[in-house]
Amino acid sequence: MTRMFQAVALILLTLPVTWGTEEAVVTLANVPDDSAITAEGPLSRVYSPIQAAKYLDIASLNWQKDRKCVTCHTNMAYLMARPALEKQLRSSGEVRTFFESQHTELWNSEVKKLRAGMYQPVVIATGLAFHDAKTTGKLSEVARSALDTMWETQRVDGGWTWAKCGWAPMEIDDHYGVTLAALAVGIAPSNYAETERAKRGIEGIRKFLAATDAPSLHHRMMIAWASVHLNDLMDEMGRNQVREEFLTQQLPDGGWSTAGLLSDWTEFKRKDGKPQDLETSDAYATGLVVLLSRELGTPVNDQRLQAAILWLKTNQRVSGQWFTRSPSKDSKHYFTNIGSAFAILALQSCGTIE
Repeated sequence: MTRMFQAVALILLTLPVTWGTEEAVVTLANVPDDSAITAEGPLSRVYSPIQAAKYLDIASLNWQKDRKCVTCHTNMAYLMARPALEKQLRSSGEVRTFFESQHTELWNSEVKKLRAGMYQPVVIATGLAFHDAKTTGKLSEVARSALDTMWETQRVDGGWTWAKCGWAPMEIDDHYGVTLAALAVGIAPSNYAETERAKRGIEGIRKFLAATDAPSLHHRMMIAWASVHLNDLMDEMGRNQVREEFLTQQLPDGGWSTAGLLSDWTEFKRKDGKPQDLETSDAYATGLVVLLSRELGTPVNDQRLQAAILWLKTNQRVSGQWFTRSPSKDSKHYFTNIGSAFAILALQSCGTIE
């Protein structure tokens, strides 16, 4: 053995052993600026869960760094979907930590006093409850506390005063907030829905839904989803009827349109005055339909779901996102963030993440 070979061998023996190349974890410290979301981005030649994880990380960490707030369309949806990709790319955990700090620190100041109707606790509790359900399967103390806080801001009519920025379907009416709270409580692990505090809050939710009509198919889908996890919000016949309604809206390419799920809401109009596009599939509607179909017992081998899975796997962008046009206004396209999250939730529900 030559001296040079011996030297090289010694160096190799002292290096850490690695098998393959591990993708770098995206953190607040190294997150690249997120580029503008546009409809023109090229499609990926192959579906990539790693790219999806990177996109979700970049979008949520930038939102957290720049906006410093919780929101349904980005970081709440992130906590719902990101655990499905943990094996493909480890997350930094900073979005979860941010949600925890929003709960533990936000209401301690004189400025942020809890008051009836305040909706932010619902968003925080939903993100934490989903994340616990998708990770440890046990309700953490901070998530339990966040859910309890949510009831402190519930109005006497059972609702919350939701953000009404005109950004359908998440930020437009109180109905969405009530069904989101119901879903969070129902999916929360450790039988949280059976606690006395939760039971009183759930009665308020039932009171609100009994007195308030669901103005669109999307609203009815949210009730159906929550009812899978909470009794008496909608019976099996009602859920099956909703399922048939949304399955009949499948487009020829295998996907669904969010505008289509809102089309029976006659009072709803786009903020920019443009006509609604009922014929273009998007990731939010397609993801929600697949996810809800699976929760309602539709088998994976159903031809309609198989066509939807194919649509999802062939419509991811090179950036890792699924471009999802807002049904309200062509603006910043943040709706793409929740669309991408629901694409992952749908693929997970069908066992086709990898």
